[in-house]
Amino acid sequence: MSQALLAGLARTTRPHSMVRRFLALDAVVTGANGLAYVAASGPLGALLGVDATLLLELGLFLTLFAAAVGALATRPQPPALAVKLVVDANVLWAVLSLVALVAWLEPTTAGALWTPVQAATVAGFAVLQWTALRAVSR
Repeated sequence: MSQALLAGLARTTRPHSMVRRFLALDAVVTGANGLAYVAASGPLGALLGVDATLLLELGLFLTLFAAAVGALATRPQPPALAVKLVVDANVLWAVLSLVALVAWLEPTTAGALWTPVQAATVAGFAVLQWTALRAVSR
Protein backbone atom coordinates (compact mmCIF):
# COMPACT_ATOMS: atom_id res chain seq x y z
CA MET A 1 0.00 0.00 0.00
CA SER A 2 1.45 3.36 -0.95
CA GLN A 3 2.26 5.95 1.67
CA ALA A 4 -0.03 8.44 -0.10
CA LEU A 5 -2.99 6.04 -0.01
CA LEU A 6 -2.35 5.23 3.63
CA ALA A 7 -2.13 8.94 4.51
CA GLY A 8 -5.33 9.60 2.60
CA LEU A 9 -7.20 6.87 4.44
CA ALA A 10 -5.87 8.04 7.81
CA ARG A 11 -6.27 11.72 6.89
CA THR A 12 -2.83 12.44 8.29
CA THR A 13 0.78 12.07 7.20
CA ARG A 14 2.10 11.41 10.73
CA PRO A 15 2.74 7.69 11.15
CA HIS A 16 1.86 7.53 14.88
CA SER A 17 -1.40 9.31 14.16
CA MET A 18 -2.14 6.80 11.40
CA VAL A 19 -1.68 3.90 13.81
CA ARG A 20 -3.86 5.58 16.42
CA ARG A 21 -6.63 6.38 13.95
CA PHE A 22 -6.75 2.87 12.54
CA LEU A 23 -6.82 1.45 16.07
CA ALA A 24 -9.62 3.85 16.99
CA LEU A 25 -11.64 2.92 13.90
CA ASP A 26 -11.18 -0.76 14.77
CA ALA A 27 -12.32 -0.09 18.34
CA VAL A 28 -15.46 1.76 17.24
CA VAL A 29 -16.54 -0.81 14.64
CA THR A 30 -15.67 -3.81 16.81
CA GLY A 31 -17.33 -2.24 19.85
CA ALA A 32 -20.53 -1.52 17.92
CA ASN A 33 -20.55 -5.09 16.60
CA GLY A 34 -19.93 -6.50 20.07
CA LEU A 35 -22.63 -4.39 21.68
CA ALA A 36 -25.11 -5.40 18.97
CA TYR A 37 -24.33 -9.07 19.61
CA VAL A 38 -24.82 -8.57 23.35
CA ALA A 39 -28.00 -6.49 23.10
CA ALA A 40 -29.70 -8.55 20.42
CA SER A 41 -28.08 -11.98 20.52
CA GLY A 42 -31.45 -13.73 20.16
CA PRO A 43 -32.79 -11.89 17.10
CA LEU A 44 -29.36 -11.63 15.47
CA GLY A 45 -28.70 -15.30 16.18
CA ALA A 46 -31.95 -16.21 14.43
CA LEU A 47 -31.16 -13.90 11.51
CA LEU A 48 -27.62 -15.23 11.07
CA GLY A 49 -28.29 -18.85 12.00
CA VAL A 50 -25.87 -18.72 14.94
CA ASP A 51 -26.61 -19.92 18.47
CA ALA A 52 -27.70 -16.96 20.59
CA THR A 53 -25.47 -17.99 23.50
CA LEU A 54 -22.43 -18.16 21.22
CA LEU A 55 -23.30 -14.74 19.81
CA LEU A 56 -23.69 -13.31 23.32
CA GLU A 57 -20.29 -14.69 24.36
CA LEU A 58 -18.66 -13.37 21.18
CA GLY A 59 -20.31 -10.01 21.81
CA LEU A 60 -18.86 -9.82 25.32
CA PHE A 61 -15.41 -10.73 23.99
CA LEU A 62 -15.63 -8.18 21.18
CA THR A 63 -16.75 -5.45 23.56
CA LEU A 64 -13.79 -6.08 25.87
CA PHE A 65 -11.39 -6.32 22.93
CA ALA A 66 -12.73 -3.05 21.53
CA ALA A 67 -12.23 -1.34 24.89
CA ALA A 68 -8.61 -2.52 25.01
CA VAL A 69 -7.95 -1.43 21.42
CA GLY A 70 -9.61 1.91 22.15
CA ALA A 71 -7.39 2.41 25.19
CA LEU A 72 -4.36 1.62 23.04
CA ALA A 73 -5.52 4.19 20.48
CA THR A 74 -5.44 6.92 23.15
CA ARG A 75 -1.70 6.49 23.67
CA PRO A 76 0.38 9.21 21.95
CA GLN A 77 2.71 6.49 20.63
CA PRO A 78 1.10 3.05 20.96
CA PRO A 79 3.74 0.40 21.73
CA ALA A 80 4.65 -1.59 18.63
CA LEU A 81 4.27 -4.93 20.41
CA ALA A 82 0.73 -4.09 21.53
CA VAL A 83 -0.23 -2.99 18.01
CA LYS A 84 1.27 -6.21 16.61
CA LEU A 85 -0.87 -8.19 19.07
CA VAL A 86 -3.98 -6.37 17.82
CA VAL A 87 -2.97 -7.11 14.22
CA ASP A 88 -2.41 -10.78 15.08
CA ALA A 89 -5.74 -10.99 16.90
CA ASN A 90 -7.51 -9.45 13.90
CA VAL A 91 -5.88 -11.89 11.49
CA LEU A 92 -6.78 -14.79 13.77
CA TRP A 93 -10.38 -13.58 14.03
CA ALA A 94 -10.70 -13.28 10.25
CA VAL A 95 -9.27 -16.76 9.65
CA LEU A 96 -11.31 -18.42 12.40
CA SER A 97 -14.49 -16.76 11.13
CA LEU A 98 -14.01 -18.37 7.72
CA VAL A 99 -13.03 -21.71 9.24
CA ALA A 100 -16.13 -21.63 11.45
CA LEU A 101 -18.27 -20.86 8.43
CA VAL A 102 -17.18 -23.99 6.59
CA ALA A 103 -16.38 -26.29 9.53
CA TRP A 104 -19.15 -26.04 12.07
CA LEU A 105 -21.62 -23.20 11.55
CA GLU A 106 -24.86 -23.79 9.69
CA PRO A 107 -25.77 -20.20 8.92
CA THR A 108 -28.76 -18.76 7.18
CA THR A 109 -28.18 -16.96 3.90
CA ALA A 110 -27.69 -13.74 5.86
CA GLY A 111 -25.13 -15.45 8.09
CA ALA A 112 -23.31 -16.92 5.10
CA LEU A 113 -23.01 -13.40 3.68
CA TRP A 114 -22.26 -11.62 6.98
CA THR A 115 -19.44 -13.89 8.11
CA PRO A 116 -17.08 -13.28 5.17
CA VAL A 117 -17.93 -9.56 5.12
CA GLN A 118 -17.01 -9.12 8.78
CA ALA A 119 -13.92 -11.30 8.30
CA ALA A 120 -12.81 -9.11 5.40
CA THR A 121 -13.45 -5.97 7.45
CA VAL A 122 -11.34 -7.25 10.33
CA ALA A 123 -8.61 -8.38 7.93
CA GLY A 124 -8.71 -4.89 6.43
CA PHE A 125 -8.11 -3.38 9.86
CA ALA A 126 -5.13 -5.69 10.28
CA VAL A 127 -3.64 -4.59 6.96
CA LEU A 128 -4.13 -0.89 7.73
CA GLN A 129 -2.70 -1.21 11.24
CA TRP A 130 0.28 -3.27 10.10
CA THR A 131 1.06 -0.92 7.22
CA ALA A 132 0.82 2.14 9.48
CA LEU A 133 3.02 0.44 12.08
CA ARG A 134 5.63 -0.25 9.42
CA ALA A 135 5.53 3.44 8.47
CA VAL A 136 6.34 4.34 12.09
CA SER A 137 9.49 2.24 12.01
CA ARG A 138 10.84 3.90 8.86
